[in-house]
Amino acid sequence: MRTFDKGLLVNKTLLCLALTLGVSAPVLAEEAAHEQPASQVDQLLPICQSCHGDKGAKPMMPSYPVLAGQYANYLEHALKDYRSGARNNPIMKAQVATVSDADIKALAQYFAQQESPLYTFTLPTGGAAPAPAAK
Repeated sequence: MRTFDKGLLVNKTLLCLALTLGVSAPVLAEEAAHEQPASQVDQLLPICQSCHGDKGAKPMMPSYPVLAGQYANYLEHALKDYRSGARNNPIMKAQVATVSDADIKALAQYFAQQESPLYTFTLPTGGAAPAPAAK
């Protein structure tokens, strides 16, 4: 079993939060300055990647999930649940509080298309499950 120093975990989490808040403030201020806000995805990606790693494939902490290669509908649902409070995570709730449904969908699509270190099962085209191998 792997062990880790809780003090180090707290320090890294606080560092991530500080970096995220430092990056989020200019993004939110810039969006408010525009009459018609454009898609924030390009501005949101660095914020996501500050904790979840490059392209969402290398989280900075073992407890942070890999986003790359996850199903888009799962990611979209999870982000909306963080925003509504159905999933209880203060850091994520703050990150998605002002993110539009369209941007959540775009972020989910982006991360779903990235190469992942995880194995993600996909059904063959046609939707039928493969027949079990004969013994």
